[in-house]
Amino acid sequence: MTPLIDNYGRKIEYVRISVTDRCDLRCNYCMPVGFKDYREPASWLTFPEITRLVKVMSAAGTRRIRLTGGEPLLRRNLPDLVASLRQETSVQDISLTTNATRLTRLAKDLKGAGLDRINISLDSLKRDKVEKICGRDVLDQVIAGIDSALEVGLSPIKINMVVMPGVNEDEIDAMFRFCRDRGLMFRMIETMPMGHTALEAGTVSLQPILEKLRQDHGLIPLIAELGGGPARYWQTPDGKIQVGAITPISQHFCATCNRIRLAVDGTIYLCLGQEEKIEMRDLLRENPNDDAIIGDALARGIHLKPERHHFREAPEKIVRFMSQTGG
Repeated sequence: MTPLIDNYGRKIEYVRISVTDRCDLRCNYCMPVGFKDYREPASWLTFPEITRLVKVMSAAGTRRIRLTGGEPLLRRNLPDLVASLRQETSVQDISLTTNATRLTRLAKDLKGAGLDRINISLDSLKRDKVEKICGRDVLDQVIAGIDSALEVGLSPIKINMVVMPGVNEDEIDAMFRFCRDRGLMFRMIETMPMGHTALEAGTVSLQPILEKLRQDHGLIPLIAELGGGPARYWQTPDGKIQVGAITPISQHFCATCNRIRLAVDGTIYLCLGQEEKIEMRDLLRENPNDDAIIGDALARGIHLKPERHHFREAPEKIVRFMSQTGG
């Protein structure tokens, strides 16, 4: 199988797979209140189609898969997909990003199916802010989901906090302590300007926040890879907590971008901040027994991957929402 290498020498080793564009929350940087422009289920890739595509990708060098949404735990029988990916492909790492509202009932099954680790979105520890950001107060459900993931041994558990101006900047220290006390990894994320909801939410540069954390807690840079994604990591001298930062705006990481995104309808988006894409659903359905055709289409399509995004220069360019793109 031809390796998936783009025109800039970047090897595509990491694929984020949206299993649904639906969500039970309405986080104000992701999906607007009243949004109804969902894909019809008939257009969704089936679990066998997803597994087949990942099998072809893994033969071409893909090592890591992350299941996303929307909210992936809304997709029925999700542990079955995890088991299929584990048994039928050669990927080395299968992870999941979730808002954790349904994790208490699914954590054990996901672990048993072969899920390696999990990222959980939690932007505030204050009920009123959680309700303001998410559309409803789900703080107790999320914390219960975190505890369930810890109980079944999903590790590491990364807590993703999208830092927003005037909303939760004052909670950095509280979230740091929450993660340290529970043995979780703490990751901060700059808002990416995708769709008018994210543009309205605004972006906070993490650079001064990181500098303060480094000074206050003596954080030491980590060289080791912790998940294959774009985050940079530090840890406290005693090793009790790792802190990560994803900085697509203040310090982009395009030169080393090794990932693509598969939307629920079979569209592969090659860059969050550009429009280049590969349509795979019809190709999969028209060629059910010819994986070589699928591999050739992927290898050709990867050459469309742009050199970088232009979020800083043209933040209004991308009008699709993150939930439509795939996490």
